Amino acid sequence: MNLYKLNHNQVSQLIEKPFKLEREIQTLFEQNLFQITGLEMVKSEFSIKGKRIDTLAYDTQSNAFIIIEYKRDKNASVVDQGFTYLSLMLENKADFVLCYNETLNKTLHSNTIDWSQTRVIFVSPSFTENQRLATNFKDIAIELWEIKRYENDLISINPIKKTKSAESIKPLTQQNTVIKSVTDEIKVYTEEDHLNGSSEEITELYETFKSAIFNLTDDVEIVPKKLYIAFKKNKNIADIVIMKKGLKIFINLKKGQLDDPKGIMKDVSATGHWGNGDYETIVTNTANLEYIMSLIKQAIN
Repeated sequence: MNLYKLNHNQVSQLIEKPFKLEREIQTLFEQNLFQITGLEMVKSEFSIKGKRIDTLAYDTQSNAFIIIEYKRDKNASVVDQGFTYLSLMLENKADFVLCYNETLNKTLHSNTIDWSQTRVIFVSPSFTENQRLATNFKDIAIELWEIKRYENDLISINPIKKTKSAESIKPLTQQNTVIKSVTDEIKVYTEEDHLNGSSEEITELYETFKSAIFNLTDDVEIVPKKLYIAFKKNKNIADIVIMKKGLKIFINLKKGQLDDPKGIMKDVSATGHWGNGDYETIVTNTANLEYIMSLIKQAIN
């Protein structure tokens, strides 16, 4: 991807300034981890069982640990390394919880962690076609993020999306015991998982609201979680829970931040709920579609 600077309606291409060391990328990420990823920083250079994890992070939305590795070597197998780290975590859960509590001086209990949502993120200036193909499975808990630095202190960060035709990794798990043990415990959810068993009416209702959210702004990303489907634009803007007779929609704004003249959103700030944000509503039709979109738009920065 090329970046250009616009000056008096004339464009000039920005020159890339490559990272010389992996450590430069790691420092940039760790010092800006929440702004870039929305994750909580736990520990840099976490060593366990003779392995060293570049960055250990925690996803407070999924209640899961995230391992981040930085790469400049284009020939390394990200799949083998990714599953090695995932297996390492699942076999040593107590050590990760202890690291979190000791480093952040908090009390995190193992039974509150959703280990099935653990994943590994590889960050690199570029990935080979083989690396991309090797991780192009819809249910693999490994993500690739490309980062580039340009003149004028500009940075681009691009998570590589799976293709729509991406298949399941399950048929390949019988060939590798490590991969099988990891995929048996870790679950990467899809829209199909949430819509499975839904009526045609509910599926159509979801697709209508999904399309409407996409039309609000560019680059909206769908991230299916265990309990809901998240819609993200840098951060979560809305979440949808598929119900038998309707959709439960959450707007990711804190109490007092939403302007809702019709009062159709319920304040759930003081009650337990699945989605992010303090506002929810249940819809069974499209009667308030445009109005709800005007509310969701308030959560887009």
